Amino acid sequence: MSRPPLPPFTAATAAQKARMAEDAWNSRDPAKVALAYSLDSRWRNRAEFIQGREAIEAFLQRKWGREFEYRLIKEVWAFHDNRIAVRFAYEWHDDSRNWFRSYGNENWEFDGEGLMRLRIASINDQPIAENERKYHWPLGRRPDDHPSLSDLGL
Repeated sequence: MSRPPLPPFTAATAAQKARMAEDAWNSRDPAKVALAYSLDSRWRNRAEFIQGREAIEAFLQRKWGREFEYRLIKEVWAFHDNRIAVRFAYEWHDDSRNWFRSYGNENWEFDGEGLMRLRIASINDQPIAENERKYHWPLGRRPDDHPSLSDLGL
């Protein structure tokens, strides 16, 4: 299974890959998101270590079972050959309606078919008041005219 764009990445294809990942994650569909990862993909997500597409899907089910109204923006930080580094921020609330903005960085490595075989994520959660939210689009894909992380000063 091939997942274009394929490495080696250019500025345009790295940005396309990041936006495709953002769109998939904003769908909050664990099965759909998991298809972008190789069968033996390895993750470090915060302090959790995950391996394999099935484990990724299970992780995402748990994640979106406790992070409500999840909205994410990703932005390419750097790229080279088969690697992309992104920074991101997402907003969500817990089951008590406590809002958070989670900031992070991810390092991605892709195989020749464009599947992510390695994802290393570092993430910090900042409590925010509901009136401090910056992401107000309807759940799902971020509209093309919505400001980026840089535009929002994040």
